[in-house]
Amino acid sequence: MTHALVIGEALVDVVRAADGTVTEHPGGSPANVALGLARLGRNTELATWLGKDARGELVSSHLTASGVRLVPGSDRAERTPTAVATLAGDGSATYEFDLAWRVPEVALDDTVTVLHSGSIAGTLAPGGAAVAEIAAAAREHATISYDPNARPTIMGSADEARPVIEHLVSLADVVKVSDEDVAWLYPGESDIEVIQRWVHAGPSVVVLTRGGTGSVGVTVTGGSVEVPAPRTEVVDTVGAGDSYMAGLLDGLWSANLLGAKRRDALRLIEEDALRAAMTHAARIAAIVVSRAGANPPTTAELTREENA
Repeated sequence: MTHALVIGEALVDVVRAADGTVTEHPGGSPANVALGLARLGRNTELATWLGKDARGELVSSHLTASGVRLVPGSDRAERTPTAVATLAGDGSATYEFDLAWRVPEVALDDTVTVLHSGSIAGTLAPGGAAVAEIAAAAREHATISYDPNARPTIMGSADEARPVIEHLVSLADVVKVSDEDVAWLYPGESDIEVIQRWVHAGPSVVVLTRGGTGSVGVTVTGGSVEVPAPRTEVVDTVGAGDSYMAGLLDGLWSANLLGAKRRDALRLIEEDALRAAMTHAARIAAIVVSRAGANPPTTAELTREENA
């Protein structure tokens, strides 16, 4: 059976509020993408690096409950990674990561329709180099997708991260990047000029998300699509970009544009097809920001919303 293979960090977000309360919940950008794809009915595997501890059980139970399968060997870390967010009285946050990253052994064959990675997994040694190697090898079978989802506190300086991220962009067929990531990587540059440069470095499609103002997609053939963000009451934005990524891949999958055999078709994607996939992704992200935490919708929820 064909499936999505997601490679990257799954972790526990530890939130320390200004009033002293502490809450913990599963997170990690690639893990959120895997969760989003699985809830949309896609057969999904996640290759990650968890510990055999209580936090590892929290993360794995959260993922498997929605149908994500963990690649064997994903539980060999000494301890489950954490991202500690300390909130100030004004709501601002500082972050501290405790994260070791290695890639368990993965199987690459023609059952892998899409391989996705991003965020910390692509830049943190020693696993980051393995992500690039696997992405290059997987092109024989799969569409490669990538989301930089920059985390400056663990990725180092933009000058250090930029060449690594640009290499991963060059290996990808589909890239999603936020305006905040572009601003960090290329201060003072136009975000549109950056994604136009990226789309000619290897990808067929690059999509720029701009939060509540919508998203812009460009294609290697010169197409350009703008999609507004649906109006919604925002609870928080946790996981919104990851859910958009999952929705974008799901939309392209439904249009029969994923998989190595469809690479030429993806490079010739028409603007209407890209607009449909981006609109689908925007709807999903809008649902996520209307809820607390990274809680992407299922296909059944989307259907109910359409029929409401």
